[in-house]
Amino acid sequence: MSIFGLKAKDTDQDREVAAPPTDSISALAWSPAADFLAASSWSSEVRIYQVDDQGASKGVALYAHDAPVLDVCWSKDGTKVVSGGTDNVVKLLDAGSGQSMQVGAHNAPVKCVRWISEGGGLVCTGSWDKTLRYWDLRQANPVATVSLPERCYAMDCSFPLLVAATAEQHVVVYNLNNPTVPFRTLKSPLRFQTRTISCYPDASCYALGSTEGRVSIQYVDEAKQGGNFSFKCHRKELQKSMSSLGNQWKTASQQVFAVNELAFNSLGSFVTTGTDGTLCIWDHMSKTRLKTLEPDRGPITAAKFNRSNQYLAYALSYDWHAGYMGNTASQQTKILLHRCEPDEVTPKQKKA
Repeated sequence: MSIFGLKAKDTDQDREVAAPPTDSISALAWSPAADFLAASSWSSEVRIYQVDDQGASKGVALYAHDAPVLDVCWSKDGTKVVSGGTDNVVKLLDAGSGQSMQVGAHNAPVKCVRWISEGGGLVCTGSWDKTLRYWDLRQANPVATVSLPERCYAMDCSFPLLVAATAEQHVVVYNLNNPTVPFRTLKSPLRFQTRTISCYPDASCYALGSTEGRVSIQYVDEAKQGGNFSFKCHRKELQKSMSSLGNQWKTASQQVFAVNELAFNSLGSFVTTGTDGTLCIWDHMSKTRLKTLEPDRGPITAAKFNRSNQYLAYALSYDWHAGYMGNTASQQTKILLHRCEPDEVTPKQKKA
């Protein structure tokens, strides 16, 4: 509805998740089996929430690392949660018992974690120690360690595809049927640092998001790489000249913001979030933007669709774009749930 001639925002009805983390939220992950949401944060903890059909939520579990947590994901059956952090540790939560334990470690902070095997038995972790490590969680040591060209900044998988992006713009593609040998190593088509990666559900392609407000769609099959393309996003038109601030800078006509998160849903559309405080939902097949959401309350650091695509969870928190000086008391830290309408997430039909 609208009042006094002002149009209500599409996010006005978004519901806040109860008892959010107390510091910046680094990652969100929905269980693939039920509507449980995991959130990792700079407050050195992982929180688990249960969400009902009306969007009401309650905290059901919490476990801690010894330093900020950078990533979190669920097992394929939704019974376990794995996380990695700046304490160099990989931790596992058994959702049934509520018990957590260390199951792995790196020689530097663990930036990315993903459950990778179809059967659910293997976890891959990417670290700033320039390695990927594969873990069978029944064993104390990794089953394999793979060297990367640089520090791991982003990683995602959709079996059998796994893609890791590192410092110095390297992108390494793996076929998980042969997980220790790179299938392809390339330079990112984006000029600036890769911040986020998401793999398409059928593993045919992946998307990269950068600190320069750009996204690139990359196909795995060489025969389809003519369909690769990049586009600009998370930019604001300038009314007048503006000064540089952190990861924001002026161009002739636009202020450019980092893409903080990029995530496909099961329908094949994907969301991007940015330092500009907006979420955009895209259909890469038709090269169209399906929806723009503008909470306009600060950077959005993470976002994920639930298994039914009914809800889009997103994290409103400081993303460190302006250094520690930018982390003021006015910065909010919240997780919100947006109920998705079908036309917001359903890719457009191809014309015959």
